[in-house]
Amino acid sequence: MMKRKAFGRDPKLSARMLLSGGALGFVYVIFAVVLFNVLNVGLAPMLIIVVGIAVFQYYTSDKLALAASGAKVVTAEEAPELHAMVERLCAMADIPKPRIAVIDTDMPNAFATGRSPKHSAIAITSGLWSRLEPREVEGVIAHELAHIAHRDVLVMTLASFFAMLAAMLTRMAMYAQMFGGGGNNRDNNNNNGLPVWIVVMLVSAITYALSFVLIRTISRYREYAADRGAALVTGAPENLMSALQKISSGIISIPDKDLREAAAMNAFFIVPTSVKSTIGELFATHPPMEKRLARLADIAREMGRPVA
Repeated sequence: MMKRKAFGRDPKLSARMLLSGGALGFVYVIFAVVLFNVLNVGLAPMLIIVVGIAVFQYYTSDKLALAASGAKVVTAEEAPELHAMVERLCAMADIPKPRIAVIDTDMPNAFATGRSPKHSAIAITSGLWSRLEPREVEGVIAHELAHIAHRDVLVMTLASFFAMLAAMLTRMAMYAQMFGGGGNNRDNNNNNGLPVWIVVMLVSAITYALSFVLIRTISRYREYAADRGAALVTGAPENLMSALQKISSGIISIPDKDLREAAAMNAFFIVPTSVKSTIGELFATHPPMEKRLARLADIAREMGRPVA
């Protein structure tokens, strides 16, 4: 039986998560220190609020992601073939079986969530199950299990937290100015004479921008690592290649309105709903499809597998 190392633990992924996590941590410390001084609030209340929200997100991230996507956890009786497929792959890779959920939408896609292999879930859409062959679905599930094994889902969840907080504070500062703030009295200014709302908005915006780029750097590389892990554990990279192409083609046929509604999950989907977009790679959550397929093709050739 293959052990967990079959998912191909990637030293480069670990290094990137460590470096990006350190950079994000440095940015967030500066962010907190500036806000602490500018807002002139007690350290204890700020720590309680920030840590409280972070702890809540840590322990409920899987439930929140499933709820946000409209996924419904299914039992082995409700989806016997899907459960059997997941169980087989988990046994091959020696990782705990995650909860399994299905999203009732024609858009073909899948994602993994959870804080650890023992507290994780994978979700696939009904559109993916109906459009793909079983061998292709297996490749997709192996990709999601690789995310769980690599623990990059947790890193993405925690990294996204302060980015969301910074974005929220930016909006709050703008609303404060629009609906009652921005006065020139001493209480509304910091020590340098600048209005508090301007300082909060600028610091929050810079924090969000830096987080945005760093998170996407992690996100893009983790997709390569999960593709490689799926190829190694299934021994058939061509199946995942075929699945990725079908998913991309399927997403293109989905109405834009439906894609916009699902866009919040882009960083976690195996293929983003923005596949139609021409956004630059620096700002994308996933690597370009042609690069993913090219890397999988290289792995297939190394294995002596057929490449279309």
